[in-house]
Amino acid sequence: MPTQGFCTVIVGCQWGDEGKGKIVDVLAEGVDIVARYQGGANAGHTVHVGEDEFILHQIPSGVLHPGRRCLLGNGVVLDIRQFFEEYDELLERGVELEGRVGVSRRAQLLLPYHKLLDKAVENAAATKIGTTGRGIGPAYEDKAGRRGLRVADLGNPERLHKRVAAAQERIMRRLEQLGAGVTDELEAAMEEALGLGERLLSIATDTGPEITDALNAGKRVLLEGAQGTALDLDHGTYPFVTSSNTTAASAATGTGIGPTSIDAVVGVVKAYTTRVGEGPLPSAFSPEMDEHVRTLGSEFGATTGRPRRCGWFDSVLARHAARVNGLTGLAVTKLDVLDTLPTLEVATAYRMPDGSIAENFPADTWSLSSVEPIYESLPGWQAPTGEVRKLEDLPSNARAYLDRIEELSGAPVRWVSVGTKRSQIIPVG
Repeated sequence: MPTQGFCTVIVGCQWGDEGKGKIVDVLAEGVDIVARYQGGANAGHTVHVGEDEFILHQIPSGVLHPGRRCLLGNGVVLDIRQFFEEYDELLERGVELEGRVGVSRRAQLLLPYHKLLDKAVENAAATKIGTTGRGIGPAYEDKAGRRGLRVADLGNPERLHKRVAAAQERIMRRLEQLGAGVTDELEAAMEEALGLGERLLSIATDTGPEITDALNAGKRVLLEGAQGTALDLDHGTYPFVTSSNTTAASAATGTGIGPTSIDAVVGVVKAYTTRVGEGPLPSAFSPEMDEHVRTLGSEFGATTGRPRRCGWFDSVLARHAARVNGLTGLAVTKLDVLDTLPTLEVATAYRMPDGSIAENFPADTWSLSSVEPIYESLPGWQAPTGEVRKLEDLPSNARAYLDRIEELSGAPVRWVSVGTKRSQIIPVG
C-alpha cells in the first residue's frame, strides 16, 4: 500500500493581495511540491528573503526554497513571454531552477493578442471591471469557447499555425468592431512568444500524475491560488471578478488531482480589508483613514502599482470565504499595520437597502454598494508587534482582536504575520 502524503491548499479570503505569497513561502519549507492552480500574470506574490524582495507573477512562491518542485497546473493561463522573463530573472539572481519548474501540458496559452483585446474591451466598456489589461479574461474566454491553444499544441507546428491564424483573424475583427487600432508590434510579439515554444515544451509535464504519485509516495504538497474568494467567478462580487475560480475547489480541477486528495485548506486574510480595481468595498474607510492605512501598509498592487482601497475587517466576507472554501485554518497577515490605531472596527453584518440585516454575503453585487456595515468596536493595542514570535507575547488587545476574527469567521487562526520577513510569523496552536 502507498504511504499517503499531505496536500494543503492556500487560498485568499478577500479581494486578493492578502499576503498569500508570504504564507506559501513560509509553509513551503516543509513541503516537496508547490503548485499554482489558476490565474495568470495579473497576480503578484511579493516575498522577502533577507534584504531581497522577489515579486513572482506566475512561478509559485516556493521556488525560493532550494529543492522544491514548482508546478503550474492546467488551470493556469500562461503568458509565455512573461513566464520566461520571470524565470530568467530568477536565474540571474542566483536561484537554481534546473529540473525544479514544470508547466502542465494542458495549461492554456495567453498570447499577445489576448492583451490587445483585453485593453480594447475595457476601454470600450460602459461599466469598467478594473482589469489589469494582462489578457486574462480573453484567454479564459478562448478556453471556455474551445478555441484556445494549450502547451501541448506547441508540439505540432502545422496545427499550431492554423489555430493561431484563425485566432488572430477572429480577434482582429473584434478589435475593428471596438474601434481599436492594431499595433505593428503584434506580429513581432507573437513571433517572440511562439519562438519560446520549444523551451517551454522542455519543461512541460502532466501535473495530475506527478502530484498524485508524490502524494502516494508520502510527500507533502502545497497548492496555491491567485487573487481571492471575492474575485471568484461564481462566488465573488460578479461582474467585478477575475475570469477563473479562485476558491479551493478549483485547486483539484486546476492541477489534475482528485478532490479527496486535499487534506487541509488554509485561508489567508489581512487583519483589515483591501481591494484594487473596480467594484464595491462595503467596509471602506473614510478618505482620510484610507490614505493613512494605505501608507502604513504600503498598499499598492504588486503587478500594477495601483493604490488599493482599504477598509475595516469584514467578517461577513470572511464567513463566506470559510464556507465556500471549507477552511481548516486561517493565516492573518499585516497585524502590525494596525499597531498604532487606538480603536478598531469589525463589520459583523450588513444592513441592506431594504432595512433587513444580512449576516451572509449577498449574491447581488449591486446592492453591496448601498449596504451599511454594522460594526463592532474593539480597543487597539498601540504597541509594536513586529518583533513578537509567540502568541502569548502579543498585547492582550491584539490577542482579543484575533480571537474575535476567529469567532466571527468560523475558522481557527493558525498563523499570524507581523511583518514582511520570513521570521515575522507567529504559529498558533
